[in-house]
Amino acid sequence: MADMRLIIAGAGGRMGRALVRAISETPGVVLAGALEAPGSELIGKDAGVLAGLPPCGVVLSGDLWALSANADGIIDFTVPAATIANVAIAAERGIVHVIGTTGLSASDDAVIRSVSKQAKVVQSGNMSLGVNLLAALVRRVAKALDDDFDIEIVEMHHRAKVDAPSGTAFLLGRAAAEGRGIDLSQHSVRSRDGHTGPRRTGDIGFATLRGGTATGDHSVIFAGPYERIELTHRSEDRMIFARGALKAALWAKDKPPGFYSMADVLGLSDF
Repeated sequence: MADMRLIIAGAGGRMGRALVRAISETPGVVLAGALEAPGSELIGKDAGVLAGLPPCGVVLSGDLWALSANADGIIDFTVPAATIANVAIAAERGIVHVIGTTGLSASDDAVIRSVSKQAKVVQSGNMSLGVNLLAALVRRVAKALDDDFDIEIVEMHHRAKVDAPSGTAFLLGRAAAEGRGIDLSQHSVRSRDGHTGPRRTGDIGFATLRGGTATGDHSVIFAGPYERIELTHRSEDRMIFARGALKAALWAKDKPPGFYSMADVLGLSDF
């Protein structure tokens, strides 16, 4: 079977460079293109060299339409505006689009879902295999415990992260809400300051920490009368997200067009 030809969006960024390295270590995939924002000073640079590898002959380009003519998929950890532009091209080409971008709005998500009749979209707020297993566990625990157990989500990332709470925190929050059979948007508490009054039963709280070089720590706390259950995942290297994204791309290669999650990739949809 031919290797899957992948484009890395945001190839000059930290996550993009990790993805280029991951491709070099993963059988069954090859780097077919490296995308950066038009006008970037990195356009024309060798993607391998930027990733700390020997030159690979794939240079960064700002033209996804041209790059996608000879590709099977694109892996996209960029920014919302770029992802929405990329998803339209991926849909027109009918290629796999793995989306790890965070900070997307509800309208952005609607656009992404709307193109899945043509494209194979795998989207997750976190591509780590461990985090997605954690989400499945959170869903199960939330379903098993009643409102006597309050749910709080705590996350920490490096000082340069620009969105909060993290996409992973929302992923876990949605899992908890699904387990409880509630709408997260109606029960989400994202800040507390001053005289807030007592905690409302059924709310799901979010606490955000930023500092240093942390690549992502997440805990979901179920706090009940006189006992607590804490489910935690700590990431130690961005390569866990890169490897998960490659697994998702390979999984989706032979699937029909549609919208998929990492729960689908891992066979956890019915867990």
